[in-house]
Amino acid sequence: MKKSFIDSNLIIYANDCRDPEKQDKALALIKKLMISGTGVISSQVMQEYSNVALNKLDQSHEVVLRQLSLLESFEIVSISPAMVRRVIEIKVAYRISFWDASIISAAEYAACDVIYSEDLNSGQFYSGIKLQNPFIFEP
Repeated sequence: MKKSFIDSNLIIYANDCRDPEKQDKALALIKKLMISGTGVISSQVMQEYSNVALNKLDQSHEVVLRQLSLLESFEIVSISPAMVRRVIEIKVAYRISFWDASIISAAEYAACDVIYSEDLNSGQFYSGIKLQNPFIFEP
């Protein structure tokens, strides 16, 4: 079974009505991965969503708690000390931010085939995992 890692920016767009086009695409992808049981997130993704939802989207804590409960239906990767060491290796190898490398490390740990994110280079492989930006068309 192919697994797909969902970056926090997709979760955030799914909860942000300021960009209806991105919201619709994010919601459709999240729903598809939820129904198929192939979606993966990390505890970092849950934290990033919560912080943005509470502080920038001005969502109530009740709404955020409800969303977190829904997100728990995905496979969730908890960051381990070994994964943090791997983050540093990925950061150095690809010359990317620590937080982007952390997403790749979590996806690698979960044996994902693709990472859905608008960060980094769409179509590029990172540690053998294809990064795909769901907001742009790729032939």
